[in-house]
Amino acid sequence: MRTAPTATKGNSRSTAGTRTLHFVPPNLTAFEPLKPLFPSADVHTLLWIGGLFDTLLSVAYPLEIAQALPATWSLATASLGSAGKSWGVGSIAQDAEDIAKIVAYFRTLRPGGKIVLMGHSTGCQDSMEHLVGPPSPHRPPVDGMILQAPVSDREAMASHLPEALLHEANQLALKMCREGHEKDALPYRLTKSLFGRVAVTARRWVDLATPGGADDYFSSDLSEERLQNTFGRLPARTPVLVLYSGSEENVPSTVDKDALVRRWIGVIEAGGGKVDGYHGSIVPEATHNLNGCPESIVRDLVQRVVGFVGRLDNGDFHTESKM
Repeated sequence: MRTAPTATKGNSRSTAGTRTLHFVPPNLTAFEPLKPLFPSADVHTLLWIGGLFDTLLSVAYPLEIAQALPATWSLATASLGSAGKSWGVGSIAQDAEDIAKIVAYFRTLRPGGKIVLMGHSTGCQDSMEHLVGPPSPHRPPVDGMILQAPVSDREAMASHLPEALLHEANQLALKMCREGHEKDALPYRLTKSLFGRVAVTARRWVDLATPGGADDYFSSDLSEERLQNTFGRLPARTPVLVLYSGSEENVPSTVDKDALVRRWIGVIEAGGGKVDGYHGSIVPEATHNLNGCPESIVRDLVQRVVGFVGRLDNGDFHTESKM
């Protein structure tokens, strides 16, 4: 898509038909695929946030969601500063600040519309950080959150790395942070088997790989106190849809997915938050990002998302769960 951008104050948009690339200075973008929209400033936005290594359209199913959404809803895939291979030198706090800027942009663009965050993989951690991480009260509010494949990076890394190598990397990263070298990259020999040629700072490794790290939202061994300070603080004005992949390849076999999701939902509801228990929970046979999944599985995910935004439109949220 190569068209001249139409400048607006503080941002610009390049359009081709109804495809739009939104630019949010200094280095953020959001892409809206081809979709007929109801012409109104009240259009609602589903903002999709990818995970580690994700770039615009590296995950296919958002395109299916975009086409299936009602004419008053549009999907935009966000490209944060940490997109692609840049995540290793970023942080979840910076991701949340980037999301806040994009949300603020769409609030200005569509002042009467709702905004829902849809995180995929580590994009789920980013979405949670936007809502409950400091200084969340000062970030622009959103009207809903979808967690698709909300897996623990810590548990995934532990299941893919030899225990001795993980221990060595953790200890070195912690030492580097203590000694003021948190922005320096870990040795390549410690990270290459998992991440290839990606620079990973000591702080980013600690946040991802150690218990209680900044990214540690979804581990199965977290305490009730930890969950109450995250899931339990989700605002009632932001209903949640959890879509955990039934054939998730990044979760240890010892994790009971159903029990884990029920535990999160219980904490959300105990804290006064709202959950879509009708459309949520486990998506049978879905893999982590659904790339390559049969059409029926992708369609199942898409229908759940469409059902969730329909309930938002109808104001049809209660605290009961169908699980």
